[in-house]
Amino acid sequence: MILIDKMDYTIKRLKSQAANTLTIGNMVFGGASLMATLNGYYSYSVLFIFIAAFLDRFDGMVARKYNQESELGKQLDSMGDIISFGVAPALLIHQLALQDFGLAGMVFTVIYISCGAFRLARFNITESNGYFTGLPITAAGTVLTLSYFGFGYWSPAVYMFILLISSFLMISTFSLRKL
Repeated sequence: MILIDKMDYTIKRLKSQAANTLTIGNMVFGGASLMATLNGYYSYSVLFIFIAAFLDRFDGMVARKYNQESELGKQLDSMGDIISFGVAPALLIHQLALQDFGLAGMVFTVIYISCGAFRLARFNITESNGYFTGLPITAAGTVLTLSYFGFGYWSPAVYMFILLISSFLMISTFSLRKL
């Protein structure tokens, strides 16, 4: 009986932290993407962002399934999202395409990151109603990361427009139904 009780307790503890574990995994891969970019391993950076997106997709589902939604989880998710879908894709694109633009490249990169942070903060203080207001940072970061595959085919200036349009869409007030 003691062994069964211990197993039940352990399973309950694992379930209670499953969503936060996925969220921290999102952060880990976002951080790994940053390290890969800084060391010139751009393909790995892209891969790590996509793994972070996969983990981010399921952390909320797991939290709802095990009835483990919490304010801590919500804040942790936003911190993971700003790393994995704000800073990591922006730094990747800056290093690949915008570095030669000097100050202008830095400004566009920082605008994107700032708009992503604003979008996440607005999301965290808004009551859930089944709709997103503005483009979610996960979508913006994924599109920005996908634009990596246009590198070498597109002019570097195109990336400034992608950053600017993504930034504007994140802070805009249009509504999207949550999937």
